[in-house]
Amino acid sequence: MCGICGIINFDGQRVEPNRIKTMMERMKHRGPDDEGVFTDQNYGLGFVRLSVIDLTENGHQPMMDSSGRFVILHNGEIYNYKSLKEELKSKGYRFRSNTDSEVILYSYIEWGKECPEKFNGMWAFVIYDKKKKDIFISRDRYGIKPLYYFLNKDKFIFASEIPPILSIMKGKPSPDRLVIYDYLTFSRTDQNENTFFSGIKKLEPGCNIEIQNNHIKINKWYELSDHLGKPFENPDEFRDIFRSAVALRLQSDVPVGVCLSGGLDSSSITSVLIKDFQKNDLNTFSAIYGKGDRGDESEFMLEYEKTLKNMHFTFPTADTLFADMSNFMQAHAEPTPSAASYAQYKVMESAKNSIVVTLDGQGADEQLAGYHYYFGYYFKGMLRNIQWFKLVMEIYYYIKIHKSTYALKLFIYYILPTVIRNNFQNKFLMKRDFVKVYAKKSTLGRELSDPKDLKQSLITHFEKKLAILLKWEDRNSMYHSLESRVPFLDYRLVEGTLSMPDSDLLNKGMTKVILRQAMKGILPEKIRNRQDKMGFDTPQDEWFRQPVFIKYINEMLNSGEFRDLNIIDHNKAIDIFRKHSDGKQNYAKEIWKWINLDLWFKEFIY
Repeated sequence: MCGICGIINFDGQRVEPNRIKTMMERMKHRGPDDEGVFTDQNYGLGFVRLSVIDLTENGHQPMMDSSGRFVILHNGEIYNYKSLKEELKSKGYRFRSNTDSEVILYSYIEWGKECPEKFNGMWAFVIYDKKKKDIFISRDRYGIKPLYYFLNKDKFIFASEIPPILSIMKGKPSPDRLVIYDYLTFSRTDQNENTFFSGIKKLEPGCNIEIQNNHIKINKWYELSDHLGKPFENPDEFRDIFRSAVALRLQSDVPVGVCLSGGLDSSSITSVLIKDFQKNDLNTFSAIYGKGDRGDESEFMLEYEKTLKNMHFTFPTADTLFADMSNFMQAHAEPTPSAASYAQYKVMESAKNSIVVTLDGQGADEQLAGYHYYFGYYFKGMLRNIQWFKLVMEIYYYIKIHKSTYALKLFIYYILPTVIRNNFQNKFLMKRDFVKVYAKKSTLGRELSDPKDLKQSLITHFEKKLAILLKWEDRNSMYHSLESRVPFLDYRLVEGTLSMPDSDLLNKGMTKVILRQAMKGILPEKIRNRQDKMGFDTPQDEWFRQPVFIKYINEMLNSGEFRDLNIIDHNKAIDIFRKHSDGKQNYAKEIWKWINLDLWFKEFIY
């Protein structure tokens, strides 16, 4: 796991190595173990290394093939690199290292731009052909590893994070106000190529970039919907692929641990490691807040208390959040829509002194319909297919099990006409002029609520929502010099699960049906049968009622800088915060976004 960066000057101007080193310095946390620079006239490449596989100097990058013609930068891991290495050896290739990066390099030489289709893993890699002066860039299927870029007629600049790009650009960056509108209205980011910084884009998941003769071509090499069709036949087959996905992600020359939330997903990873791989010495890392506090799942984590010897806990509080706010914003470089991102930040911070690689349950909810709002789409699909009896029974089971009408309300919302749904969007706290301009430009609300059934909604949310969570995963882990691996995003698991009938995911009020069945006899029953969906939540509502935050937020809302943003309606915000701090209502989600937006402007824009 590493950080990569580079500059291509289309005007032929020589790239100065110091400019590459400036970019590298801004992301040294991604690779504290080694670094390297390569320049060739108007091409410059930089690399910082976190050593995980082949810790020797043979893993140094930028790496060249034996002929010296091709140069690679690689951030990520290719988990099936050993089998690919044997295939390439049979074709006559000879290897000087035990790295997966060298396997990528020779895979490209052998198979060209189709080589990503052979990889099982997470990656953002760049290959430079010194002879043809061509660049090939690829990002993994689901966007686990990042790549950002700035492009104009004179140059192409790229990096694993945004701050390295900013570090060599002239002047202050400008905000993308449409991105800000979507963030405040829908609590969503990263649903397309745009970032909070105007002019800085991200290469989207499953995409390649080819640069030839100063001409840039971006193409989508992987479409999830094109790879669906063969579902898992039974829970045992699901379990076998899941076990294989976990096993592949254990490949490491450094210690591996698990981020354990107490939920079904991370607990499944933990239990498979214990039962199938005898990892009783496993290190786990968790955030807890206190029994009864929002987001606390300690009672489920402690199901492993007698089995695991090395359980580590961190205790995020209002005071730790207040102390960490600046560092947290530097880690992410963009506002985040949920305090869950901070909880994960603290978990990674607690892990950095014990391990180098973590396994995490990210991606399971998006493929297994883990969030309760998926029931709304499930009901919508049954309505469209005139499955009246099944619809009534599924609504009955949901209400009976969860003692809630949440999914029913969402079902009603999803079948309303778009013009009516727009009236429910959270716009009342923003200034009218701001809403008037950007509400017409935004398409996100329709994209998220228009899917006709559960299957379509899973694919849409997998492509539009998962990117936020994966960005958190990358930033929180890499800021603390950790590599985070996500077994549920093994493409075999994703494609097989999303090809399954709806009833294998949601059935009789139950979520993640196939996973629950596959984990029988492996997971503690208290976890396997739990019906609540807590998510990675925090008691942020109470945090923002503590004196340190009451003072901070009041000062922020009344500051000239916050008012000059011309985004949030000042009077309404003051009223909302008063109601929140008095304990009359919970507006913590909105307050979190205000704080993030204010911090971001102060750190990067002003």
